Amino acid sequence: MNHLTSVFEAVKDVMKTFIDNEPKPPLHVGEVMTCWTYLTMLEEEIANVKIGLNTTTDSELLNALNGSMELAEAQAKELRDFMLSEGVPLPPVSEMKPKSVPDTVPMGVKLTDDEIANALSIKLVANYMMCANGAVQSVRNDVGMMFVKFQAEKLKFGASLKTLMRDRGWIKIPPYYVPNGLPTQ
Repeated sequence: MNHLTSVFEAVKDVMKTFIDNEPKPPLHVGEVMTCWTYLTMLEEEIANVKIGLNTTTDSELLNALNGSMELAEAQAKELRDFMLSEGVPLPPVSEMKPKSVPDTVPMGVKLTDDEIANALSIKLVANYMMCANGAVQSVRNDVGMMFVKFQAEKLKFGASLKTLMRDRGWIKIPPYYVPNGLPTQ
């Protein structure tokens, strides 16, 4: 990941020159919609991560959930501040979940660690794809770079989550494809 970080930093330095010297027209409707939708996704991720934190006792999964929470909260704050500075109204968000003791959650309601990890993984993929959309649909370079940064942060987090899920046997792998006539080893 250090190579990815250094590449991102080099691109960011080059783009900063363009961003600093670029006129700042109002956001177009696509940029606003992407910002609004991504902030909604982050707020929903935070609510769902809190459910996972209230459900699991697995220390590695708790660590991953806390990492996801920190990243989502940091990105949500940056995006919220940006949207407010641009005059974009903020989306309504889910009510925050109160803290509870995992052992008191009834078994018919309690998510398994596998379910928690896979739900987090699915949210991560959706976030990553939304960031890619935000980056390529943006006309303003500052908006595009913000989404590239968010995407790189999600990619870095996702690599560690994938390792945990693979090590624990939680990752969902589709059937392997073996074409007809493939020589056997």
